[in-house]
Amino acid sequence: MLFETSILSRPGGREINEDAANWRACAPQAALWALADGLGGHGGGEVASQRAVETLLAAAPAADPAWIAERLQSAHERIVAGQNETFELRQMHTTAVLLAAVGDQTVWGHCGDSRLYFFRGGQLAEQTIDHSYVQTKVEAGDLQPRDIRFHEDRNRLLGSLGMAGAVRVTVRPEPLVLQAGDAFLLASDGFWELVLETEMEVELAKARSAESWIAGMHTRLLGRAEGEHDNYTAVAVWVHAGGEQVQ
Repeated sequence: MLFETSILSRPGGREINEDAANWRACAPQAALWALADGLGGHGGGEVASQRAVETLLAAAPAADPAWIAERLQSAHERIVAGQNETFELRQMHTTAVLLAAVGDQTVWGHCGDSRLYFFRGGQLAEQTIDHSYVQTKVEAGDLQPRDIRFHEDRNRLLGSLGMAGAVRVTVRPEPLVLQAGDAFLLASDGFWELVLETEMEVELAKARSAESWIAGMHTRLLGRAEGEHDNYTAVAVWVHAGGEQVQ
C-alpha cells in the first residue's frame, strides 16, 4: 500500500499554536503519522507537542500494538524529563495520537482527546475514545456522544503525556489489514469539535485528494469558529493500491 498525506495546522483565534503534527515515510510502503495538542493551561504546551511528535516519529515503524505503546511511553518520558529544564516547562503536558503503517498492516494509539478516525467505503468505521471526564459521563449513560463537543467540562482530561504517574494510553489491540480507498483523519479537539463526523463523510465523498478533503472540512470549521477559538490541526491520510508515494 502507498499513502497520500495532507496536513493542516492553524493557531485559530490564539496567538500561539500549541498543536503539532508531522509524518515520515520510512520505506516505499511504510510510514508514520503523529499529532499532538499541547495543554495551554499548563505552560510549555507548544514545546510539549513538538517534542511528542518528534519522539513518536523517531523510530522505524512496526505494525505492532506493543510498538505503538512503547513510542507513546517514550514521548511521555521525554516530556517528563523536560519538565525539569526550566520553571516555565515544569507542568508541560500534551495529548498525542500515532498511526503506523507497514505494507498492508496498520495500527494506532492515543493519549488524551486528540482523535483518530478511520473510514472505509466512505463511511466512518472506527474512532478513538477520549481520555476525558465527559467521556466517562458518556460511558455511564449520563451523556450522549454528540454532547461531548458542547459540554462545559469537555477539556477536563484524564490522560496526557507528562501527567504524574503512569501514562494512560489506548492502542488498537491488533493490526488492521488495509484496503485501497481507506482513509484516516488525525485531529486535535480544536478541529473535531467544529466538524461533525457526518460532515467528515460528506467531504470525503466529494474530495479528489487528501488535500481537498482537508480543505472541505476546513471551510466548514471556519463557518463555525468564533472569537478566540482553539488551535486546530488535522492530518488526512489516503491509502492507495499502487503507483508512486504521494505527499
